[in-house]
Amino acid sequence: MSERVTDLPPITDDEIGRLRADTPGVANVLHFNNAGAGLMPRQVLEAVKDHLDLEAEIGGYEAAAAAEAARARPYDAIAAYLNCHRDEIAIVENATVAWNQAFFAVLETMQAGDRILTAEAEYASNYLTYLTARGRKGVVIDVVPSTNEGETDVAALERMIDQRVKLIAVTHIPTNGGLVNPAARIGAVARAAGVPYLLDACQSVGQQALDVEEIGCDFLSATGRKYLRGPRGTGFLYARRSAMEKFQPPVIDLHSASWDRMDGYSWAQGAARFENWENYEAGKVGLGVAMDLMLEIGPARIERRVGELAAALRSRLSALPGVGVHDLGPMKSGIVTFTHPRHASEEVAARLRALDINVSRSSMFSTRIDMEKRGLPTLVRASVHYYNTENELDRFTEAVDQL
Repeated sequence: MSERVTDLPPITDDEIGRLRADTPGVANVLHFNNAGAGLMPRQVLEAVKDHLDLEAEIGGYEAAAAAEAARARPYDAIAAYLNCHRDEIAIVENATVAWNQAFFAVLETMQAGDRILTAEAEYASNYLTYLTARGRKGVVIDVVPSTNEGETDVAALERMIDQRVKLIAVTHIPTNGGLVNPAARIGAVARAAGVPYLLDACQSVGQQALDVEEIGCDFLSATGRKYLRGPRGTGFLYARRSAMEKFQPPVIDLHSASWDRMDGYSWAQGAARFENWENYEAGKVGLGVAMDLMLEIGPARIERRVGELAAALRSRLSALPGVGVHDLGPMKSGIVTFTHPRHASEEVAARLRALDINVSRSSMFSTRIDMEKRGLPTLVRASVHYYNTENELDRFTEAVDQL
């Protein structure tokens, strides 16, 4: 945990009480699946429902016009969170769309033999796209080794840079564990080499304080449903202004561009060129509310709270006979992964679910390079958030112990 996080006042018990009171789901489940989807707060749920009601009452287009300010709010809120300009934010359907918009924009400029540098703990969807690009364009995929602690080796990355490297693409917090890759140090290498840098921040947005100027990425993709506690079906892309001058979106429609002459068109100003016409407007409204709630609490304070809860959970699980905790890296996130000595991950998740305890599992299919290297076919994934409590950690640990 960085000094900027530990120096801030913690989220108080009174605040946690209020936040839990505004989270209906905590009355029904012990939710340690925030890396899958966070429990939506009441304010977000009401905003989405109210907009859907308005659509039903006056029509979809008319409701969008009436809610123009609420639909615009996530752009300003995300820009404030990431320390960027409003016109560098595109609101899209999900993190996959955001990431693909950026990746294929860069890929369009690449040729056979050009290299993509990525990490051992890269997410499967991203790596499958690299494999597709290799098959279609003949680009080369090079995996940067990890340090002994498990994070991407920045010194090795620097040694791998040459004239053929046309993209560095890394997952910030991998889906299969608590590892936090050194995004800013990777960004320093990318900037020094003049190489475009795409950061998959799907798991880090909402649980960590992020600054794209500090990180130095050209693109950053994220979802609304995880640690932001926003609606499903929402995501966003950060695209640096200088990157938009070099890379064009891979798809186009009448929202991303203007058919302003019979035989030509002009791209929309800013990151709107990475959007499309049809959007989940109620979700966009809800995303703005979720962003405001996060900003009100404070991203760095959230990072501190989540980090402390996750560390406490790792300590409790490590004390159980035979339970193995498998999180890597000198800095760790709110994702805690473990194995049980007697039960497969699927069975652990099912048995816990029968006790109204939510977790998920990570398999080799989600992060094959890393998990094959470590000989881990599956893991139980427990991911905490700021609204979770010490009592829930105790209840969870007891449940795992009694399986």
